Amino acid sequence: MNAIGGRDGLPPFLTLDLSRLLSRAGAAVPTGIDRVELAYAEYLLAHAPQRTEFVALHPLGRFGTLPHAATVRFVDALAARWDRGAADEGTAARLGRRLLHGLMLPRADRGMIQPGSRDAIYLLLSHHHLTRPAVVADTIARRRAVFVPMVHDLIPLQFPEYCREQEAAKHAARIDTVSRLADAVLVPSEAVRQSLLPHLLRAGRAHVPVWPVPHGVHLRALPQPLPDTRDPAAAPHPYFVCLGTIEGRKNHLLLLTVWRRLVQEQGERAPHLVLIGKRGWKNEQVLDLLGRCPSLQGVVTEHNALPDQEVARLLKGARALLFPSFGEGYGLPLAEALSLGVPAICSDIPVFREVGGDGPVYLDPLDGTGWMRAITEFVGNPPSRQRQCTQTAARAYPSWSDSVRAALSRLTWHPYPSSRHRQLP
Repeated sequence: MNAIGGRDGLPPFLTLDLSRLLSRAGAAVPTGIDRVELAYAEYLLAHAPQRTEFVALHPLGRFGTLPHAATVRFVDALAARWDRGAADEGTAARLGRRLLHGLMLPRADRGMIQPGSRDAIYLLLSHHHLTRPAVVADTIARRRAVFVPMVHDLIPLQFPEYCREQEAAKHAARIDTVSRLADAVLVPSEAVRQSLLPHLLRAGRAHVPVWPVPHGVHLRALPQPLPDTRDPAAAPHPYFVCLGTIEGRKNHLLLLTVWRRLVQEQGERAPHLVLIGKRGWKNEQVLDLLGRCPSLQGVVTEHNALPDQEVARLLKGARALLFPSFGEGYGLPLAEALSLGVPAICSDIPVFREVGGDGPVYLDPLDGTGWMRAITEFVGNPPSRQRQCTQTAARAYPSWSDSVRAALSRLTWHPYPSSRHRQLP
C-alpha cells in the first residue's frame, strides 16, 4: 500500500538530496540532522522506491543522480552502524566514497528517473549546500520541480557567539537561499517557524508555507527490548545523562560546575554524570574541567561515539536527562528521553515547552542553584519525578515513519504555483 498520496491521481516524483549523508559516511555516530536525512531515505526506499531518485553534490561541484542499488546498500550499511554499532570495517564509508566518485564520471545523470507529467518535488533536508544558490536553482530548473528544504534552526543567527567564526554569515546565506527559492519549507518546531517567518517577509515571500513537523523518535523503536532500570537500586550508582554535542551552546559548563559542588558537599555519595556526544566547538572551559578537575575524575564520564542502542540503555537507567541548553531547533534528546519514560530537567525555553509539554522540570539555564537542588532531589524519587514517569509513559511521540509520512502528506497535497522555475533575482 502506498503511504504517499498525490494530486490529480498521480503521486509526485521525489528527488531526495543525500549530500549530507555522503559527507558523513565515515562518522561513527550521527548528528540530529544526519538522523533526519537517513530516516527520509529509509522511508522512501520502503514506501516509494519507484518514484524516488537520490541525488548529491560532489565537493568539487558536480551534481548528479546516485545509482539506486548502490544507494540502498549505502543507506543500509550506515543505518546498521549508527543504530547498533555494527563493526562494518569501513563498509559505509567505502560505499559513500564510491557514490561520490561516481558523480564525477561522464553522464552521471544517466540513471535519473524521468518524472514525465508528474509533479516533481526536490527535497533538501540538510543545510548542506544552501550556500550555493546557483546549484539549487539549476536543480529546480532541470527537474522542473518545486523546492522544499528543511530549516533545522536559525541558531547561528540567534546565538552567533556559540558558533564558529564564519557560521553566522554562512547561515545568513542559507536562509537567503531558502527565502528566495523555496516553494514550501519544513521545520521541526513552531519555534523555528516563528524565527523563519520574518526572513520570508523581508524577501517578499510571506505566502510560502512553513510547516512544523516534529522529528520522529528513534531510540524507542530499537529492536532489542531494554530493561526498565529506573529504580535507584537497579544501578550500582545513581547517575544522570546529558546527551548532545559538547559545545558552548549546550551549557555543559553549568553542569560541571554543579557537579564539582556536589562532590565537594557529598563526597562519594554524589551522583554520577554521563556525557554522551562528540566534542564540538567553543568548549575550552568544559574540556579543561573534564581533563584537569580532580573532583570530577571518576564521577563524570564522557562517551563520544556510542551506538544508539547503548545510548538508549544508558538513558533508561538514568535518574533523569539533563538538558540545560541555551537554544535548540527542536531538542531531539528530550523527545527521545520522554518517549522512553525517562524524566527530564531542562532549560525553560519555548521549544522545550513545545516538545515536553507539562512533563519536565523547567529551569533557567543560568540558575545553577536551582539545577543543583533539582538534581539532588531527583537522586531520590520526589513527587515531581514520579509525576514525570507517569506522564511520559502516557505521552505519544511520533516515530520516524509517522514524522516522514506527515511531512510528505503536507508537501504532496499543497497547491503549488503552476511555474516550476524560480530564478535568482
